[in-house]
Amino acid sequence: MPDQSTSERTVHAPEQAAVIDRFLRPQASDAPLIRLGDFGDGGYLVPDDLRGIAACYSPGVSEQATFEMDLAKRGIRSFMADASVSRPPLDVPGAEFVPKFLGAEDAGDTMTLRRWVEGTDPAPGEDLLLQMDIEGAEYATLAAAPRALLRRFRMIVIEWHHLPSVLTKPRFQQQALAAIEKLKDDFVTVHLHANNVSGSVEIEGERVPRVVEATLLRRDRIAEMRPVAPAELPHPLDRRHNPRRPWLPLPGRWLGAAG
Repeated sequence: MPDQSTSERTVHAPEQAAVIDRFLRPQASDAPLIRLGDFGDGGYLVPDDLRGIAACYSPGVSEQATFEMDLAKRGIRSFMADASVSRPPLDVPGAEFVPKFLGAEDAGDTMTLRRWVEGTDPAPGEDLLLQMDIEGAEYATLAAAPRALLRRFRMIVIEWHHLPSVLTKPRFQQQALAAIEKLKDDFVTVHLHANNVSGSVEIEGERVPRVVEATLLRRDRIAEMRPVAPAELPHPLDRRHNPRRPWLPLPGRWLGAAG
C-alpha cells in the first residue's frame, strides 16, 4: 500500500515548476466530456470530438483494453503495444498488437512513437488519438517525438507518473519539462483525475498525487475555454480506481487559470 504520509522538500527551480503546474491545470472546452472504457481502471474521459479520428495508438496495454473496445464500436481502430504481455486481454475488432515498449530510441524490445506510427499509419495526414499509460516512460517517449508527429494527435489521454519527484527533483523535472515543451503550444489539458491507488506526497504543505490521468486536446479543436472550477472535480463521470478508498483531491496549484 502506498505511503499516504510522505513529504518531500522542494528543490526545484520555481519558474520551471510553474511551467508544469500551468500545463496541468484543466480547462473546460466547448466539447462535453464522455467516458470511454470501464467505469473503473481502464476508463478515461475525453471530449466528444471523435468524428474523423483515423486510429488510436495505445501503448501500455497490460490487463485493460475496454477503452480500445469502445473506440472500435465507434469505428476507430487501435494499434496496441506492450512488451510485458503476449497479447491484449480482449479481442478488439480491427486492432493490431505488437509486443514492444515505447521509449526514446529504437532498440531491442523498445520502439519510438515515430517508428511505430510510420510503420502502421492507416491514413497519413489524418487525425489520430494517443492513449498512453507506460509507467513513467511517457516523458522520454514524448520528448523524443517530433512535434509534427505529436500534432497529428487530436487528443492525448495520458497517465503522468512520479509527479512529486517531477516537482522536487531536478532529474525528473528536466525529463518532464522536455516533454511538456513539446506539447504546451499545441495542447491544452481538458481533464485531470488523481489516481487514488498511488497515493500522494506532501510538498510545501499541499498534497500532490503521485499519478494523475490527464486528457489533452489540440488547441485548434477548442473555440472557447475557461478554467475548471474546483467544485467541478471530480467530474460526474470520474470513478475511483479503488472504490474502497476516498477520492484523492487535486492540489490548488493545478486549479485556476492556465496562464
